[in-house]
Amino acid sequence: MSYRKCKADHLFTGTAMLGSNHVLVTENEGTIHGIIREEDAGEVETFNGILCPGFVNAHCHLELSHMKGLITEKTGLVDFVEKVVNERHFAEDEIVSAIQRAEDEMIGNGIVAVGDICNNLLTLTQKQQQRISYYNFIEASGWLPEVSQPRFERALSIFNGFTSVTPPGTNSIVPHAPYSVSAELWQRIMPWFINNAVSIHNQETCFEDELFIQGTGDLLRMYQLLKIDNAFHKPTRKSSLQSYYSHLSGAASIILVHNTFTSQADIEFAMRHKRGSQRLSFCLCVNANLYIENALPPIELLRSQNCDIVLGTDSLASNHALSILDEIKTIQRNFPMIPLPEILQWATLNGAKALQMEERIGSFDKGKKPGVILIRNAGGMVMNEETAVQRII
Repeated sequence: MSYRKCKADHLFTGTAMLGSNHVLVTENEGTIHGIIREEDAGEVETFNGILCPGFVNAHCHLELSHMKGLITEKTGLVDFVEKVVNERHFAEDEIVSAIQRAEDEMIGNGIVAVGDICNNLLTLTQKQQQRISYYNFIEASGWLPEVSQPRFERALSIFNGFTSVTPPGTNSIVPHAPYSVSAELWQRIMPWFINNAVSIHNQETCFEDELFIQGTGDLLRMYQLLKIDNAFHKPTRKSSLQSYYSHLSGAASIILVHNTFTSQADIEFAMRHKRGSQRLSFCLCVNANLYIENALPPIELLRSQNCDIVLGTDSLASNHALSILDEIKTIQRNFPMIPLPEILQWATLNGAKALQMEERIGSFDKGKKPGVILIRNAGGMVMNEETAVQRII
């Protein structure tokens, strides 16, 4: 059997940053054989930069790729959601072409796995090529109690379409957001969480908590724009997260996405109610947060509470690129005190665990096939405009 032996200025394993005297050994198709000392390696390929496992994009909406640049930045979540709901309908061939281009972009940006939100089957043909590993989150939404049955049946139909042609254990039915899932719809989808990964858009706007605590705020305007009668809703007098979190108890892995306005009390609540081996991850999509709300999540607060953090891009409707590297650059620019190896673990092993893929990707452990990327021009462990990703394997 032939092997590739690669070294660089630094080698990030998925958990630790090693120096240039370490060599990554892989089988030619990419399976990790091990990491050895340079003096034991013989002839090696040498690169300038950081060798790293492929990136994991824990939250994406590939099906919205055709909406790139269509929605004005910094208008707030309500107007953004209204635009997505009412302006996402394009000719199918345009949508499919945009999906293909977006996947090409992710592959070029070193992404090997994606947690992808699905409201239809339009990404399925592309995903069947298996160029990227996908976990498909089949999204259910319906705020009005009377639509819970047809909305669940629609989600189930999409779920069945994916499960018929995708690997086992890579699909689940999930709630869209606390403000778009009625109590009746929650009851219908909760049995489908068992042993699966489940994601939910969490506290992306300050008005989410206001809706649940007081029954007021800008989300009421969203219901008006979408012609939804919100008269039935009764405030819980608790935060959004504390109002719905118990519904997720059956999931093996919970991914709370955005968390832009999540408080310490809510973080402590979620971590206190995590059961047994259940994994709880907080997904950051910082460039989308700036695009929509012009706000950043409380990253230092999440770190201080020892939260498991993962990274996502959201969609091209709310971002300029599907690039985990760009997300890392924004984090470093706004939170320069966070060590790069810590952020890289968010982008690799943590994401793989959140998507239940850690046995295959996320780190350079023997037997895995995580992809190998090179991060160039990151001198001093600091990203800059010149920093780029190159796929090695």
